[in-house]
Parts: sequence; structure tokens; C-alpha cells
Amino acid sequence: MEKLAAELKNRTFRRVYLFYGEEKYLIRQYQSRLIETVLGDNAGMNLSVFEGKNADPKEIMSQAQTMPFFAEYRVILVQESGFYKKTPEGMAEYLAEIPDTAILLFVESDVDKRSRMFKQTEKNGRAVQFSRQRDVVLKKWVLSQLKREGKKITEPVLNTFLESTGDDMELISQELEKLLCYTMEKDVITAEDVKAVGVPAVGNHIFDMIDALATKNRQRAMDLYLDLVRLREPPMRILFLIGRQFYILNRLKSMRKNGMGDKEMAAAAKIPPFAVKKNLAQAAKFTDEQIQNAIETCVQADADVKSGRLTDRMAVELVMATIAKI
Repeated sequence: MEKLAAELKNRTFRRVYLFYGEEKYLIRQYQSRLIETVLGDNAGMNLSVFEGKNADPKEIMSQAQTMPFFAEYRVILVQESGFYKKTPEGMAEYLAEIPDTAILLFVESDVDKRSRMFKQTEKNGRAVQFSRQRDVVLKKWVLSQLKREGKKITEPVLNTFLESTGDDMELISQELEKLLCYTMEKDVITAEDVKAVGVPAVGNHIFDMIDALATKNRQRAMDLYLDLVRLREPPMRILFLIGRQFYILNRLKSMRKNGMGDKEMAAAAKIPPFAVKKNLAQAAKFTDEQIQNAIETCVQADADVKSGRLTDRMAVELVMATIAKI
């Protein structure tokens, strides 16, 4: 992203770009920034957009060969074409032949780095992966947004806010807008403000469910599960997140025994540093054997759903019942 930002600043454009990765918010931001930087007020006449797997490679190449209208460049935006999984004949080779007056921008969710398209993009342009941002980056971003609005927030309250949103920048942006509207007349944002307007993230629901199961509070765990169902969270994603949480607990316990520090553990477990202590506290509620049994239960439930022995909802509820008995 740093190299991309420098290219846009210096107007040293590549002929082809690929934007991909988990962080859709950043992809949209850089997509808009690239188009605006290249075309300015000429976007209406010099921007061609192709969407979906029915995008015609011949038409894309034809548009790239067309001279821009009273401008230096023509931009061809191709979204979710699937070309980086199944490359159309001649498309990969064309990336080396794009005229100096055209810029191709591909935005894809699914990318095979072994494909000819990917290799040719790296050779002739720039492939940029937009990953989930680290905790320290998200904090700086949120603080910059708050500073612009004349708001202040303490470190603990900021941690509470990010615990509720997770690391999805789109969700953070939405929740931050709600928080700013709610605190319009205030200079300092408090924990009460965050709790008043925030919607608990799915991860927090899963964490609370496992806490409830640890204390054998099945009703509380079931209530939290039904909340997720009402929010239309897919049962298989709930199952995956339950297994993932026990995997995190297992890793944290093992790393703590080996004397690793909080920052090292956070990086290895892919959780924010401020969440390490909370997760270690939850891990202490289970023995090593109980955590391992919970992971194996989730793996077996996933296999039972895929083989047709259980429905997805039945599998999740069975996992919850089994963990409560561990």
C-alpha cells in the first residue's frame, strides 16, 4: 500500500493494477483514489466499468485500445471477473501490451497467485493485497478521525470500542459515525457512550457464549446463540468461530507456559494486544484437555454437516451442549 500511495502521489502510474484481500473498505478507498487521481473531472468520459464473471475480455482489451477523450489516460475497471482463477485466452499476455494511454484496474475477491494473470500483473504492474490492519494502525486511524471532529478518547475506552467492532474497517467506520452523532455535544467520548450505541461484534458474542458454557450457564449461551441466528449469522460461521476461539485459547495457554510476552502472543494468535489478558482469563476456566476436546468436537461437527449426518443448526447446538458438559 505504501508503494501504491507513493505512485499515486507522484503520478507514476502502472499500466495494470490488481487490488485484492480481506479489507474491502481500503480497497474501495484506494479504488476511488486511483480513479480520481488519474482521471480527475474526466471520469465520465474515460472510465469503463466491467462487472462479474460475464465480463468480456475482448471488450476490455478493445476499451484499453481506445484513445482517451481529451485526457491523458483511459481507466478500465474490472470487478470480480474471476480472471485470476480462470484466465481467459490471451488476457494474461495482453497485460504486457497495454498502451501507454490506458490503465487496467482489477478488483478481485478470489485470487490464485500461481495463475498467469497474477504473475503477469506483478511483472507489468502492481498487485496490492489489502489485509486486515494491525491494532496499532486501527487505533491511529480512529484517533485521527476523532481529532478531526474535535473529540477525545482515553486508551481504555478506545480499546472497548475496538473490541466491539473487531478489525473490519467498514464496521469501524459505521460505528464511529454513530458514535460521533451520539456524542455531538460532547468533547470526550466515554465507555458509556460506546456501550450505548455499539452493536456487539459476532466475536464478542462467541466469547461470551464460551464464558457462559465454562460456567455451565446453558441458558445464557443459548440466548447469545439465538441472538446471532436472529442477526442471520450463518450457523457454519458460528461453528467456525467457536472452534477458532478454542484454538486461540489453546495457543495462548501454550505460549504463556513458554514464557512469551503479550505482544508476541497477540501477533501469533492474530488478536489485538489488549485482548490477550481477557482471553487468557477465559483460557484459565478450562483445562488443556477440555480445550482440546472442544476443538475436536468442533472439527467432528463440521465433518458431520459436510457428510449430511447433521444439519448446520443441529451441529452448533450439539457442540454447545457437549462443551457445557466438558
